[in-house]
Amino acid sequence: MVDRSTEPWYPTAAYLYVLHLDDLALAWEYLRRHPDYQRAWLQRGNPQEAASTWGLHLMEDPALDARDAHPAWVAGHPCVAQLHPDLDPPPDATGFEFWRIPGQKHLVHDGRRLTLATRWPGCCLRLTLAPGLEDGMAYVYATRTCTTHCAHHCMLRAEMDKLAAAPEKAPAAAARPRPTPTALQELHTLQALDATLAGASLREVAEGLFGAEVVLADWHADGGLRSRVRRLVRRGLALMRGGYRRLAQLG
Repeated sequence: MVDRSTEPWYPTAAYLYVLHLDDLALAWEYLRRHPDYQRAWLQRGNPQEAASTWGLHLMEDPALDARDAHPAWVAGHPCVAQLHPDLDPPPDATGFEFWRIPGQKHLVHDGRRLTLATRWPGCCLRLTLAPGLEDGMAYVYATRTCTTHCAHHCMLRAEMDKLAAAPEKAPAAAARPRPTPTALQELHTLQALDATLAGASLREVAEGLFGAEVVLADWHADGGLRSRVRRLVRRGLALMRGGYRRLAQLG
């Protein structure tokens, strides 16, 4: 059996950042692993046409994980707040102050819109800035109408509450609860996907995810561990091959 312990996908610690990603960041993690997307990035003769095939306005380097990449998706996610100048502001309206937004900020213009992504411990906030919005202007936030508007409004309100409650200086660290089962599933799915793309067998994938001792004790032909690993691999491949669009709300 090939020794996989030195391969990049083997240490689970390398995937801990996945526990704190939102849906848009997870969508990028699955897309950037697609071999066809990686080839499209290298060949990109017509960048805009190539990007639209994958649901993007601009191609992004697949070597960058979600902590450093800022993909410009073709449709705004419900959790991306849109900020516009307030046409009828009250006397005590709060002005937009770019430099009071905490965290590590990244501005990206995709040819149609200016988006701001900012991250600080415990939060990742994305904003779309209207062309006429200037620093100090009173502003409003907007959401598009849709059939599930109530759920989308709640998500948008939660994002705006983060901005309203944000401290002037971002904290250096934040205490976090134990990872949720959903977050752990995404971590295991991405690790299993990387292992599969590297040519690992199901048993080798299981050893990387759960340890050789667990596999030695529980790896049976009709066992639950084998079925669990098989489901993780199938899920990862499905998300990479197009399922990421659901995470990014691309329709």
